[in-house]
Amino acid sequence: MSFRTLIKVCFGDIDNTGIVYYPRFMHYFHLAMEEFFANEMGIDYADVLHKCNLSLPTVHLESDFRRRLRYGDQINMEVKVINIGQTSITWGYIGYRMDGEEEIVVEGQNVTVCVRTDTFEKIDVPDWLRQSLISYGEKFNKK
Repeated sequence: MSFRTLIKVCFGDIDNTGIVYYPRFMHYFHLAMEEFFANEMGIDYADVLHKCNLSLPTVHLESDFRRRLRYGDQINMEVKVINIGQTSITWGYIGYRMDGEEEIVVEGQNVTVCVRTDTFEKIDVPDWLRQSLISYGEKFNKK
């Protein structure tokens, strides 16, 4: 199974109709990616930014919304590494409602580009990150 992390829908995440305001799903994607770094890559995302001098701004984003979520629901966000390019990484996300049987509520992808945090200069995916992502993929594919 790909990496997953559980996120609780907070009051500030909902809109006037009582469901999750759609941009919040992008926030959930990013929270899941940060947890992926901590739990699977073994490095806190803040350290990636500040100690490794690496930022990963999103340059492309897409998502499909399948079901609604409400205040108090829990979403289990799955993170996958879809592609590792020369300077970019394509991430995949699937969000499952955690209420009885798993039910897909959102699917999405984003492409991040590697840049130096201090100068915002575009750079190649660093070797340490590339190797960690490849190792994770190999571990996942063996299961």
